[in-house]
Amino acid sequence: MQKIVKAIIFFIFLFILSVFFIGLNRDTNYNTVNQIKKEIPDFKVSYLNKENFFAKKDLRKNNFTLINFWASWCAPCRIEHPVLIRLSDEKNIKIVGVNFKDKKKQAEKFLDELGNPYDVSTKDPNGKQSVLFGIYGIPESILINKELIVIKKFVGPLSANDFDYIKEIIK
Repeated sequence: MQKIVKAIIFFIFLFILSVFFIGLNRDTNYNTVNQIKKEIPDFKVSYLNKENFFAKKDLRKNNFTLINFWASWCAPCRIEHPVLIRLSDEKNIKIVGVNFKDKKKQAEKFLDELGNPYDVSTKDPNGKQSVLFGIYGIPESILINKELIVIKKFVGPLSANDFDYIKEIIK
């Protein structure tokens, strides 16, 4: 009887260890390396202040687009905001803001206080569309070209170095 109990405990331990090993080694949506040089997914988000929807097809008219995922409650979003304001002055890029899991009034207040760098402001109140881009935390930004191919994904707040990198790409 004692051998049977030990065997059962051993197999349970082996099963749990296998599950952890498989879980740690599988490829996930959050792996940003797999998104580079691939076309962005189909998506549809609501405008922040309109009733219509903004979708993938609406990005084709831009030479370069930076899709920025942000929220009013996000402290690092405040840190990167001056970089976005500077980028909004560049001629060859459009900035699309996706307000992530936020309240509309709070988002509007944030933009009123700090300025609105976005050519298009959208919202993803439940985060379902953002997950399609592999977004798991904010701020995150995705730089795409006219063919809607991901050039680079920025995880965390954009920095002065990121600004220089983007400016060099969009020349």
